[in-house]
Amino acid sequence: MTDTLTDATALVTGASSGIGAATARELASRGANVVLSARREERLETLATEMSDNHDVESVVHPTDVTDNAAVEALVDAAVERFGGLDVVVNNAGLGRAETAIEDLDLDAYRQMMDVNCDGMFHVARAAMPHLKESAGNLLFLGSMAGQYPRPGAPVYAATKWWTRGLALSLQGSAGNEGVGVTVINPTEVRTEFASEDGEKFAEAIEPGDAAEPADVARAIAFAAEQEDPNVVQELDLFRRDKFTDW
Repeated sequence: MTDTLTDATALVTGASSGIGAATARELASRGANVVLSARREERLETLATEMSDNHDVESVVHPTDVTDNAAVEALVDAAVERFGGLDVVVNNAGLGRAETAIEDLDLDAYRQMMDVNCDGMFHVARAAMPHLKESAGNLLFLGSMAGQYPRPGAPVYAATKWWTRGLALSLQGSAGNEGVGVTVINPTEVRTEFASEDGEKFAEAIEPGDAAEPADVARAIAFAAEQEDPNVVQELDLFRRDKFTDW
């Protein structure tokens, strides 16, 4: 499929690596102009050059810390000023920290997960929603299977993903009558830099073929992003086929 998002404007947070970078590439391959946001500007610049070289689209770099509400508002304002509106917003930035028994959990790690995975998602949704109402666009959240089932080894991370999923599904209930599509994508393990803050990243810890690649999730996100009013992919699960074997 090509050119299914021609002339659309997409904003992707957490775009410097992993699912975010793969999603930016996938949206560009389908014709969308893409605003790339993350904290690592050099990586964003490299990605923007790659996308402009490979596709007939515009890529704009805007480094942003999603935990800073003013910075997120500036990001959305810059995207709208440059392209005249927003059609797709991929609320992807997130992280996981190593967790212990809750009484021993490092409070800085707890606060970082809450700040990025909850507050960051809220800031982006809040700033983008008025523009998505104007375009009857799509707001997509990167959730997780951890937001659907108990995760004993990582209760705080799981709680942030339950929060994300609850926000997404509830926003669909309130914004759907104004033409906005809200989707939450729930993958299981993905071979990305996830977990690198405290240990071995998934891309190195998991063998190729044993879990999803970022491009797999990106295609699912792009499918949801292509939906037009009145249709929406409200929730999309992308699970490893053997995930429930030992349950």
